[in-house]
Amino acid sequence: MRVKVADVPEARRYEARVDGSSEVAGFSQYLRTAELIAFVHTEVAPTYEGRGIGSALARASLDEARAAGLRVLATCPFYAGWIDRHPEYADLLYQNQSTVNG
Repeated sequence: MRVKVADVPEARRYEARVDGSSEVAGFSQYLRTAELIAFVHTEVAPTYEGRGIGSALARASLDEARAAGLRVLATCPFYAGWIDRHPEYADLLYQNQSTVNG
């Protein structure tokens, strides 16, 4: 099974398709600024669950974020958990740099 992931900026999401199908097997919605991409929701069609679609979405979108120099905000529980299990992507996570002076 070959999974192709593509950014669809007009829909503000990454979409995964399997074996050249026009059917969307899964998607990850995001909000994006010049410095940050926030992944807010990921969904995989029931017929494709457990087949690596979510992982393909996460890996492709995070690789693109890295290439674009973006920080990542993983508000989607799937992305947060996926990054926890793949620490090689942890450096992308947005860290609030503000401190409180007391």
